[in-house]
Amino acid sequence: MMVQYLRIKREHPDVLLFYRMGDFYELFFDDAKRAAALLDITLTARGQSAGSPIPMAGVPYHSAEGYLARLVKAGQSVAICEQIGDPATSKGPVERKVVRIVTPGTLYDEALLDAQHDNLLVALHAHHGGWGISWLELSSGRFAVLEADSDDDLLAEVHRLAPAELMVADELPLPGALADHPGLRRQHAWQFDLETAQRLLCDQFGVQDLNGFGCAHMHRAITAAGVLLDYVRDTQRSQLPHITSLSVELRDEAIVIDAASRRNLEIDINLAGTGDNTLASIWDTTQTAMGARLLRRWLNRPLRDQSRIIARQDAVDVLQEEYRFETFRDHLSPIGDIERILARVALRSARPRDLARLRDALSALPAVQALLAPLPDGTALDGLKTHIVPYPTLDDTLSRAIIDNPPVVVRDGGVIADGFDSELDELRGLHEHAGEYLVELERREKERTGLSSLKVGYNRVHGYFIEISRAQAAQAPAEYIRRQTLKNAERFILPELKQFEDKALSARTRALAREKWLYEQLIDQLNDELVALQSTAQALAMLDVLACFAERARTLALTRPNLVSTPGLEIEGGRHPVVEHVSTHPFVPNDLTLNDDARMLVITGPNMGGKSTFMRQNALIALLAHTGSPVPADRASIGPVDRIFTRIGSSDDLAGGRSTFMVEMTETANILHNATEESLVLMDEIGRGTSTFDGLSLAWASAEHLARTRAYTLFATHYFEMTALADQHNGIGNVHLTAVEHGDSIVFMHKVEPGPASQSYGLQVAQLAGVPRPVIERARQKLDSLEQPARASTQDTQPAGMPHQGDIFDALPHPVIEALGQTDPDTLSPRDALALIYAWRQQL
Repeated sequence: MMVQYLRIKREHPDVLLFYRMGDFYELFFDDAKRAAALLDITLTARGQSAGSPIPMAGVPYHSAEGYLARLVKAGQSVAICEQIGDPATSKGPVERKVVRIVTPGTLYDEALLDAQHDNLLVALHAHHGGWGISWLELSSGRFAVLEADSDDDLLAEVHRLAPAELMVADELPLPGALADHPGLRRQHAWQFDLETAQRLLCDQFGVQDLNGFGCAHMHRAITAAGVLLDYVRDTQRSQLPHITSLSVELRDEAIVIDAASRRNLEIDINLAGTGDNTLASIWDTTQTAMGARLLRRWLNRPLRDQSRIIARQDAVDVLQEEYRFETFRDHLSPIGDIERILARVALRSARPRDLARLRDALSALPAVQALLAPLPDGTALDGLKTHIVPYPTLDDTLSRAIIDNPPVVVRDGGVIADGFDSELDELRGLHEHAGEYLVELERREKERTGLSSLKVGYNRVHGYFIEISRAQAAQAPAEYIRRQTLKNAERFILPELKQFEDKALSARTRALAREKWLYEQLIDQLNDELVALQSTAQALAMLDVLACFAERARTLALTRPNLVSTPGLEIEGGRHPVVEHVSTHPFVPNDLTLNDDARMLVITGPNMGGKSTFMRQNALIALLAHTGSPVPADRASIGPVDRIFTRIGSSDDLAGGRSTFMVEMTETANILHNATEESLVLMDEIGRGTSTFDGLSLAWASAEHLARTRAYTLFATHYFEMTALADQHNGIGNVHLTAVEHGDSIVFMHKVEPGPASQSYGLQVAQLAGVPRPVIERARQKLDSLEQPARASTQDTQPAGMPHQGDIFDALPHPVIEALGQTDPDTLSPRDALALIYAWRQQL
């Protein structure tokens, strides 16, 4: 046996080998040590090798899924080695072979997957300075390709896809953090061959070429796709009938969001790396797992084609009318994850409960179709009407075949319902009612023969028999065949009893075999309708997302944004959906206007005043608008947007040897190189990681560059000198977040007002944060000593082309002067006048 094990292990040296022995999967040698540590199971020993005990560890066959889930989560791959020979006829060890290799990117078992997130296998191929990208989700059959022209584009797409496994050629240098990706799998360079890939793909889809998929010219992406297909075929050791097409994504079809911007916007993963308090967590009220996954794909890839977006918006409007979405959601809620169930059907690993959920889903389709039929045409619902159709034959077959609550696995029987198959019913009857048959046979034969001593019996040696006492044995009917003579009795057999014996003794085994055969026939029947069923699953997922949008619109007081062809973003009463949801206080909405007259807004105001929230909320509103979702605003008019960039927050890259400031400048450089006049750019506190004048100079020059680019820009800063840009460049305006001082404390109003802020309130914020009072007082003293010399010194040190700090603030009206100009002395009593003088003195 160990010789067999070692031979199989040599073929799979880099993965754990689950070697089937009876009711256990056993691991040996180093595999056993590693599994014992990862799974916290007992490490034992079996036999010896070179005089030392062989380490062994095992897990029960019936609960292997839980252990596999833990191993895959730890980044391990596992080869499943099953017994394929018959122990009764085998000489020596039963024949075994690896039937499947479980890897993080090729999961399809329900227990191993996150229902709300895609589990993608991605391959990359570099050629002539560009990248081919292909991804496959084995659990649904989605297979796609894309080409990227630069490393930055590659990083953005891989971050969007978030692969479980990433496959590249040996020695291929990878940009950024991809070289440290936890699921990185290096493949032999010779596997990345274009002709081989084309042959594999054409064979999979049954076509002569790939022209019909629109990707024949995408050689880099096709090569990557071929590597994926070959890898999946090798790991699954089976056909892949659910992979029926190859879709093409083009980068200019969607708004481009780079990796840093996607992280800062917290679309479905927050800055802490979890899914809490993200846009997806607030938006996801989908009723199906496949709808939840589609929603996240839409949020991560907002479209640029306004006609497709408007079709979605129209569908959402229709579903909102008379609260139609509620009825649809009621009918969608009992529908299981049929997208992944169908993948398991195709891979012939579907379990009885998968078929039960599929049966329930098929039963729900007629009602969903009836709800769709009367809805008006011209929306995204049109295509759904074509694909959400009943399957009466399959529905009837599964309803009759599968019991209401089937067991987890088919091997122990009890899955096929009574009445579905007459042969199975007979076999079950023989097994379950053998005793009743024998009692009835004995009663009937006694009456027929008149032999009072006649009785029916059974033993393991002779099987079933009719026993008659020696005194009455001579009166036995002629059709009785003598089987055994005893001292005081004779035993006989009847043809009827012999026939029953042949059936009864093997009834359970034959019933299980018959049930498994019937189950396989059901799988075959489902595979015959696989492509149509997959289309139905995709349509149900889309209906679920559109109904989710309609429900969110009603619940969260969202509005339909107006998508226009003219440049600009005009938002009235905009809100940050996540902050509003988690806040215990009423959210303060704000307006935004970006157009040809004001392409950039310089945002000033105190820390914690809401600058970052204001910027992010407008980016999220633009993102949501391009998914077809209603948005958190009173009114929104959104022009064309090609990219969303964010430079928000501070972080370092210690592993990559990059400081916080280096990360900041790298992200800034990416924005300055790639932003266009249709890009939405959020820049927060540029230049704060270096000296004051270096930082101010960099911030100033970056803002000027974006102003020349004419990108829609929200530029938050604490450099008040930046507010002078509005006087020197067309298309730049100033806004600020308001705050009110009350004694030594500060109250944030979170309201965006025109013009620059009058001060930063840094000491007040420090006091709110709990900085000791002596430190605050000392800081006030130091601030007073610095302010006067700073005005004079900046005359000689200010960057070229930038106004002097003293000039800027000398030109700004003081609040006391403004108040004085608005005061009518004739209306004041002496007491009121004296109170004003004291208040102004305190402000000064």
